[in-house]
Amino acid sequence: MIFFFRSLLFVNLSAFLFFSVISAQTSRPNMNRIRTFDVQHYVIKTSFDRKQKIVYGETTIKFKPLREKFRSIELDSVGLQFTSVNLESENTDLFSRVSGDKIFVTLDKEYSPNDLITIRLTHTAKPKKGVYFIDEIRRGGTITRHAQVWTQGEAAETRHWFPSYDFPDDKATSEQFITVEKGETAIANGELKGIKDNDDGTQTFHYFMPLPHSTYLTSFIVGTYTKIKDTYRDIPLGYYVYPDRTDIVPKAYGKTKEMLRFFEDITKIEYPFNRYDQTIVANFHFGGMENITSTTMSDTYIFLANFDSMRADVEDLVVHEIAHSWFGNLVTCRNWAELWLNESFATFMEAAFRERIYGRANYIQKIKSDVKQYFAEDASKNKMRGLFNPLADENKDDSIFDTITYQKGGAVVHTLREEIGDEAFWKGINIYLKRHKFQNVETADLQKAIEESANTDLEWFFSQWVYGKGYPRLSVARTYNTKTKKLELGFSQTQRRDALTPETFVLPLEIEIQTASGTKTEKIEMKKRQQTFSFDLPERPLEIIIDKNEKIPLKIVSMQSLRVRTR
Repeated sequence: MIFFFRSLLFVNLSAFLFFSVISAQTSRPNMNRIRTFDVQHYVIKTSFDRKQKIVYGETTIKFKPLREKFRSIELDSVGLQFTSVNLESENTDLFSRVSGDKIFVTLDKEYSPNDLITIRLTHTAKPKKGVYFIDEIRRGGTITRHAQVWTQGEAAETRHWFPSYDFPDDKATSEQFITVEKGETAIANGELKGIKDNDDGTQTFHYFMPLPHSTYLTSFIVGTYTKIKDTYRDIPLGYYVYPDRTDIVPKAYGKTKEMLRFFEDITKIEYPFNRYDQTIVANFHFGGMENITSTTMSDTYIFLANFDSMRADVEDLVVHEIAHSWFGNLVTCRNWAELWLNESFATFMEAAFRERIYGRANYIQKIKSDVKQYFAEDASKNKMRGLFNPLADENKDDSIFDTITYQKGGAVVHTLREEIGDEAFWKGINIYLKRHKFQNVETADLQKAIEESANTDLEWFFSQWVYGKGYPRLSVARTYNTKTKKLELGFSQTQRRDALTPETFVLPLEIEIQTASGTKTEKIEMKKRQQTFSFDLPERPLEIIIDKNEKIPLKIVSMQSLRVRTR
């Protein structure tokens, strides 16, 4: 998913000692959810009362217990009114009770992990979240915007329209039957199996998603659309836009095939699903959402592609959501504390695609722009967390969707790449994706894959940049001695230490020193809060540049005036 803040609001010690400090500061709490069953398949049937904004649903859930003597199943459910709950195989009514944001269903007997159980629940809802009804707009008798109904699942909105295990660590296949008005289109996940005409003049669209996915990626969109068709290799591509706005497709989505090709090339893993659609909707809360095979996008954001000055931002959005097909949909964060594994990588891939198309300078410009956005938010909010987020609250978007998860995280992925080099980085990404495809992941899984490819211990890096918070602030004193012909650089880290911000960051840095005779580059590694480095230099320096290539963009450097000594 991509938030509007991404673009619209910003347009106009030793490593060992360091790790000891971080370990003492945080116990890295277990943010996983206790699971007692494994959903295999959802069948979701929906229809609507548009005037009353009611969703009528029937959900069939096929699952296996994860323990012996399993007798009761607990499902996430907010605001749903249940009219029946039964065991599908026997058509037997089951006892159920709603308590808080759950429905508890008592089964007819005890079951074991060898059993496959199917229950069916019928329900209605007038959802405050999860499903959004967009009213038709008319001007002078002409429809200027057709009515729409669309869903938003991440992080915890799916439970508002169908009962489910609404947490990312359980993946299941899904099937949807969506009943709409004649002339409307329904877009959902997976393959369109058919469209049935009903006696009451409505139509029912049947979609089947054969590959397992987390619940929050389940979606539908209903509206009046024109579909522009294309293909990438043998993969159908669809661009669903308003009938009078088809001209936006080449402007906003013209590089889609190039993006898919790029991701296959760098990850060495083919696009993992059977189709890819992109659909615009009105009043969407975010820039886009990577619903599996069927990305939802804000129409106002996509229409910015009409302006030359905004087309790059739209391109970033499109590539960000495509990136999620690998980072988020193929491999998915196990819990919301690990969301950076989805969003930081998708944000980094915006820059990586720019590098492929427009060159290294554009790539660095994007990374620096992201860092600037993160610095701005950090200055005003100073949130007490790192990329790994023990404060994640699935019911509070601002606790997980922010510039730490997106912009800072993208810059950290860049720094990891620079630290170990391109070959090891992309090899590690391939290992990570291949090893965990269609599974859920934690930071430890990524770290293991990257360490394997780089053949090095990166505990210091992940402790510092993923589990720790903040960034280094450097004050650099510069002294040149004309007698000894030596340049001394005195580094001080001035960031304020707190429960998560380290007193000392480990910083491998390159220093470019320019003189009248030429330029030389020195490499240092800062491991102490105050550290001085001395370099032989035959003449007075004209300019000193710290980290010219922005290997570590997450830093603020203050250079003191050059002092010249003659003895």
